[in-house]
Order: sequence, then C-alpha cells, then structure tokens
Amino acid sequence: MADIQSFEELGAAVGAVKAEAVAAPVHERKVDSFGRAYATGKRKNAIARVWLTRGTGKITVDGKDFSAYFARPVLQMLILQPILAADRDGQFDIVATCEGGGLSGQAGALRHGISKALTYFEPELRGVLKPYGFLTRDSRVVERKKYGKRKARRSFQFSKR
Repeated sequence: MADIQSFEELGAAVGAVKAEAVAAPVHERKVDSFGRAYATGKRKNAIARVWLTRGTGKITVDGKDFSAYFARPVLQMLILQPILAADRDGQFDIVATCEGGGLSGQAGALRHGISKALTYFEPELRGVLKPYGFLTRDSRVVERKKYGKRKARRSFQFSKR
C-alpha cells in the first residue's frame, strides 16, 4: 500500500480487488458413476430425494407413478414446471422418494429437487430455472405455538366479567 500516491491509484487498486471478489462462480456438472444427478429438495416439513437420468420422461415417486402418488392435477402441474421451463420434456427419467409433511409440501419439495438435479446434470440450465424461482428453497414454515396463547397468535376469548 505504500506505493499508492493518489486517490486515483487507490480507487484503481480497490476496484481491482472488488472485481476479483465478485467473479461469478463456475457451476460444474455433478453426476455419479451411474450417470445420475442427485439432489435434495425441501418445502415446509417435506424432503424429496431426487435421482435424474437420461430416459423417456418417466417420473416415479416412492415406487408409484407420480400421477398416482399426486392425484390432484395442480400438484402434477407444479412438479412438471421445471422440466417444461427447461424444455426437457420426455428426456429424463426421475426417481424420487418423499417423506414428511403433506402432499402439497412434498410436491413443492419434489419441484425444488428436480430443479436442482437438472442444474447438476446440465449447469447451463441454471440461467433458465433461476428467474422462475425454482432453485430457491421456500423457507416458509408453520409458526410455533406460544405459551399463553390458544394457537400461534390467537388469544383466549376475553371476558370483562
């Protein structure tokens, strides 16, 4: 630092340090010896473990077809969103296990896991999936019950007499 004589030189030195620190991370392909990408997705209290391989587009959840496991069309649509956004419909087989939470939480966890697995298999898809929020873990969880309250925030009925 002793060789800096002016504010311009100081600004140039600080700018060079900031440019090095802000360099974008390089995302690598993460695939195991079987050619599968593995990712864990989470939502509320649900956890989904997802294995993604090249295939015909079959999605299996806990040994069942995903349309049998998630009977509601809204949940099926939710799960297929990252695949359709990445324009990879019918190109990957997905095997997943879901545990904890309810069906809605498990569907959200599965969507998160599929999105992460797609980016591990093809890192260039990150730019496609990130703007839609598929790679962000939805951190909203049920608020805990407090003592002296009937529920998390609901008080007991007040009576003056």
